[in-house]
Amino acid sequence: MKKLGRGEFAKYHALGNDYIVVDLQSSGLRLTPSRVRALCDRHTGIGSDGILALMAAKRGADTFSVRILNPDGSEAEKSGNGLRILARFLHDFGYTPRHSFSIVTAGGVAAAALQITRGRVQSIRIGMGVPTFVSAEIPVRGPVREVIREALRVDHRVLEITCVSVGNPHCVVFVPELDAEEMRRLGPLIEGHRNFPNRTNVQFARVRSRRRIDILIWERGAGETLASGSSASAVAAAAFRLGLAGRDVTIRMPGGAVAINIDPRGELHLTGDAQPVCRGRLLI
Repeated sequence: MKKLGRGEFAKYHALGNDYIVVDLQSSGLRLTPSRVRALCDRHTGIGSDGILALMAAKRGADTFSVRILNPDGSEAEKSGNGLRILARFLHDFGYTPRHSFSIVTAGGVAAAALQITRGRVQSIRIGMGVPTFVSAEIPVRGPVREVIREALRVDHRVLEITCVSVGNPHCVVFVPELDAEEMRRLGPLIEGHRNFPNRTNVQFARVRSRRRIDILIWERGAGETLASGSSASAVAAAAFRLGLAGRDVTIRMPGGAVAINIDPRGELHLTGDAQPVCRGRLLI
């Protein structure tokens, strides 16, 4: 397919987590918070869990830059699903002939690699960086420390949390059983808790074995989400740090599963797929 033209967009999903992709250089689109909210609205807009805004890009380049916008108009530092989608988009629309390249986000530079067999993209691997549990780097309010198995009072309950940044903030709650209603009730309260100055993504996680963890996700700025690559990465990092899982783990979400590898240097590698949905032209 040829590159996007003026007013055009593409839509992709990764395990049900869907994004609108626009090329800011060619689209002529000005993405104000109100316009982002309008485009992401599932009743009066295109409908999506966010927008990936590709910055200036040259054909054949090996480094690209993207802004990741939440459906509430706020900006995210990083998105594992969004990065897989963008990598697939760059290949599909002829922005690069390379199978590996770098993507610059507000949360750091991510290496992307496409596994292609007989011209078809089979999977996409994203380097999610080295996680940090240090409060000032996530951020979490209070003295500088690693936020490991801390108590957090929410809605008259005390939860044990582990917080981690993989370029964006996460709060992981390990539980004996997953409860979707509890996630929907507590998720927004944790997201906006005063301990998190930039708000936070929230995961409720059940460890099935050292190689499999099931999670439910409340995403900052988006709410309940079928899948999230950065959330899966954060849970894998937290589980490994707590001795609950090994270096290779499958994270299962309502939308599907991804594989996470933690290499000897501590860097997280996320592998999963991304699928095209449609290409269209905006009438606004």
